[in-house]
This record gives sequence, C-alpha cells and structure tokens, in this order.
Amino acid sequence: MSVLNEESRQIVAALAQRVGPNADTASIAQAIVSILQAMDAALTPIIGQQGVVALYRRCLHLCASRHPRLAHISDRVQTAQDLNALNSELVTESEADALFFGEVLLTTFYELLTTLIGPSLTARLLRDVWKPSLSDTSAQENLQ
Repeated sequence: MSVLNEESRQIVAALAQRVGPNADTASIAQAIVSILQAMDAALTPIIGQQGVVALYRRCLHLCASRHPRLAHISDRVQTAQDLNALNSELVTESEADALFFGEVLLTTFYELLTTLIGPSLTARLLRDVWKPSLSDTSAQENLQ
C-alpha cells in the first residue's frame, strides 16, 4: 500500500470526523474551511502566504480538470484564498457534492505538496492538521 493512499484515507477520515454523523452542507463547508485554515497555519511559516495561496489555486485548478462536475465551484473561488467565498459556495451545494469537493481538494492539496517537498516533510508539517481539534463537536462530546 502506498503512503499517499494511506494519507488520503487519513484526510478523508479527518474530514468525516470533523463533519460528524449528521452532516449538513453548513457543517461540511465549515469542516473543509477549518482544515484549510489549519493547513495554512502549518505551511505559512515555511512557504509563506503567497506559497500557500499558489498551492490553493493550483489545487482548485487540478480539482476542476480532474473532476469536471467540480469545475463550477473551482471557477467561483479561484481568485484568491478567500475561504469565506469557498464556504459560501459550498453551502449552496448538496451534501454529497460538498463532501466530495472537500475530499478531492484536501487530498489534491496534500498530493501537490508531496510532489514539491516530499512525503516525509509533508507528513511532518501537516501531522497535527488531521487530528481532531478541541473545538470539534465530536471531540467535545468525547470529553463529557
């Protein structure tokens, strides 16, 4: 089994955990944005804000080219790493399409970063991103 396949499964599992069992488009959109914010926080000190934005834009382009049904989302949020625009766009989608877009975007981002800096460094930089945060609903429920 390749390391990237394992990482892809971990990314999808992290998104599913943040979304929770009763997912609606708002919670899916918020989970995707939350993970992207965590990725931004982890990567900005290393590659800078412009580097993160460039990766984000490239990922949107790759998502649209690999999955034409996602092109309309990518086209509408392509101009900058405006996560509010992404959130606003995702809440207008069906739950299935929003979740699929999130999975594709996050795994594409990870794959692209891996091709640039290698799998080991990528895994180290983003290790904490995939862990549930204390602000996640499911994590709060576990603490009670």
